[in-house]
Amino acid sequence: MTILYVDADACPVKDEAIKVGERHRVEIKIVSNSWMRLPESDLVERVVVPEGPDVADDWIAERATTGDVVITADVPLASRCVNTGALVISPNGKPFREDAMGMRLAMRNLNTHLREVGEIRESGPGFTRADRSRFLNQLETLMRAAKRQSEG
Repeated sequence: MTILYVDADACPVKDEAIKVGERHRVEIKIVSNSWMRLPESDLVERVVVPEGPDVADDWIAERATTGDVVITADVPLASRCVNTGALVISPNGKPFREDAMGMRLAMRNLNTHLREVGEIRESGPGFTRADRSRFLNQLETLMRAAKRQSEG
């Protein structure tokens, strides 16, 4: 049975993820470090984990597996979930694929280093309407693929 995991802290597409998950009738786990308002639904479970670095990431990574879908912008979490067979997508609609994880981790580490030494100041481009649209299209595709995996 497919489960949709949402790394919810600072996730701009929680509502969209819930709507797609409900349409596919899958369990939806909204994981965060603090309580947040969510739509009432029998399919939505709010998971509040203790404060601390990577606690929410660890909770998701320990559970996500083949046939599940994970929504996160966190590259290390995405890598862990891809390694367990889960399908992973970022909030801007870009899927994380096993064959590209090495490059994505390297770019993330390089950008972190450049921010730490003051070479770059911003964290990246803002979230756009096109990102939201791409996310919805890609999530729909991943949900179908995940359901096929979990049934087969």
